[in-house]
Amino acid sequence: DVQLVESGGGSVQAGGSLRLSCAASPYSDAGNCIGWTRQAPGKEREAVTSILIGGGMRYYTDDFRGHFIISQDKAKKMVYLQMFNLKPEDTAMYYCGATAATGAECYSGSWALKAIWGQGTQVTVS
Repeated sequence: DVQLVESGGGSVQAGGSLRLSCAASPYSDAGNCIGWTRQAPGKEREAVTSILIGGGMRYYTDDFRGHFIISQDKAKKMVYLQMFNLKPEDTAMYYCGATAATGAECYSGSWALKAIWGQGTQVTVS
């Protein structure tokens, strides 16, 4: 079974940055679409961004474009979420998910409906 492990969360002051990491094991079985969602207290989970592993195409929910960057390190078999200029409203549990998906599914966010998820990593911005 594929397992996903997120890391890199923590507490940061507004305006700061954090980089979250996602390790999938075995990476080759995780699927071709890996992405991040987040869930703030009392709110529904929302899609943040995703990446097609093969071609490296990246997709962002509009609210996060330019604010967060997803990237991959194929050698390390890791996917990262770099977050800039963090605001208190970015406080949430961030989850890494992975699945096999078409480009359209990875782009639209529907990949999240069938993804396998990690346990999440907490980001707190004050």
